[in-house]
Amino acid sequence: MIGKPAFFVITLMLLTPSIVCRAQSAPALASTIEVARADMRADRITIISAAMEFSDKDADVFWPIYRKYEQERSVLGDRRVAVIKQYTEKYPTITDAEAKAMAERMFDCEARLAALKKSYFKKFNKVLPGLVVTKFFQLDHRLDLAVDMQVESSLPPLTQAQKDGNRNPESIR
Repeated sequence: MIGKPAFFVITLMLLTPSIVCRAQSAPALASTIEVARADMRADRITIISAAMEFSDKDADVFWPIYRKYEQERSVLGDRRVAVIKQYTEKYPTITDAEAKAMAERMFDCEARLAALKKSYFKKFNKVLPGLVVTKFFQLDHRLDLAVDMQVESSLPPLTQAQKDGNRNPESIR
C-alpha cells in the first residue's frame, strides 16, 4: 500500500492543475488542460507503479496491455476535453439545447469509458491474477475520481449561467 507521505504527494500532484486552471480564459484553459493531461499520464504511471508493486513477471505482461488501454482512454479523453472546452467557451450564456447536447455527449463518453474498462478487465484477467487486476481497476477508478474532482473544481458551476431566456418550459415539468 501507499504510505501517508506518498499519498499526500500524489494528492498534491493531482490537485495542482486545478488551482492553475481555475482563473483562466477559454483559450488559456485549453492549453492548460493539454499540459495537465500530459502530466497526469506520466503521474498515473508513477502512481500505478508505486501502488501496484508488480512482480517482474506481472509487470512484463501488465505494461504492454496498459499502454494500449491508456492509448484508447486518451481518445475518449479527447472527446471529453472537447465538451469541456465547448462548455468554457459558451459559459455563461449556454442555452438549454447546448447544455442538453453537452450532457448527452458526456454521458456517451462515460458509457464508452465503462465499456473500454470492461474490455480491458477481460484482457488483463487472461494474463494476470484476478486480485492484481481488481486492485489495478480500483486504483484506476480512484485516479479517475481525483481527476474528475480536479476538472470539476476548475469549471464554473452551471448554476451561475444566464438564467433569463434560456429555459425551456418543457424541461421544467
